[in-house]
Amino acid sequence: MSEEITLDLARLVLDAQPFSSLIGARLVGFEEGSAVLEVDVRDELLQQNGFLHGGVLSYAADNALTFAGGSVLGASVLTGGFTIEYLRPAVGRTLSARAHVVESTRRRALCRCDLVMVGDEGERTVAAAQGTITWIE
Repeated sequence: MSEEITLDLARLVLDAQPFSSLIGARLVGFEEGSAVLEVDVRDELLQQNGFLHGGVLSYAADNALTFAGGSVLGASVLTGGFTIEYLRPAVGRTLSARAHVVESTRRRALCRCDLVMVGDEGERTVAAAQGTITWIE
């Protein structure tokens, strides 16, 4: 990793993103090779059937993947691309996006993210994503 990134610094980066503030995202875990981002469910984030909107799931996957990749590549990274598979409707109190690095080179990291809804009845995986994070000069 080109520079040491702490949880506190990673939180500052997240807080500097206006869209992340609008969504209410928070970084609850960050260490070399992994990151965990959470979003509390509220009415403004639901779709017409009362489930957490797929765009919120996609946002959380994108950011968690990028933070995980940045944990091994350094702070100057962007998402090169990602795919997401929605498994079931997202119902619960909190979305937890749990990303980890699968493999990396000096300039790219392949990362995976499990999107888990946490509620009164426990945890349930509702989607999974995989993406490539790219170091930028």
